[in-house]
Amino acid sequence: MVRAIRGATTVAADTREEILAASRELIIEIIRRNELDPEQVISAFFTATPDLTAAFPAEAVRQLGYTAWAALDSTHMPVAGALPRCIRVLLHVEWEETAKEVQHVYIRGAELLRPDRAGAKD
Repeated sequence: MVRAIRGATTVAADTREEILAASRELIIEIIRRNELDPEQVISAFFTATPDLTAAFPAEAVRQLGYTAWAALDSTHMPVAGALPRCIRVLLHVEWEETAKEVQHVYIRGAELLRPDRAGAKD
């Protein structure tokens, strides 16, 4: 079965280092909270707010060594009042767990988007 797992994070500044570090941290946290084997991941679709232009967040997937994953970047819609400097990801994974067991991950400033999903899995 294929499940989708969402996640989001923010960065303090539009720098290559910040974007890639935050993207790596987000991927690692999604894997940790969902107790995934990286081999279960099929694809990673990233969006970044228009104020982030220094790097492609999906490059973090390659930096982590996950070269078999399909990874794609896109610009997040420029909605007035949206959380600035935000990176979101949607992972597609091969997983037999129920949808209720999926741990969506919102870290750093992105916890404001979904405070109900910000805490770690017990």
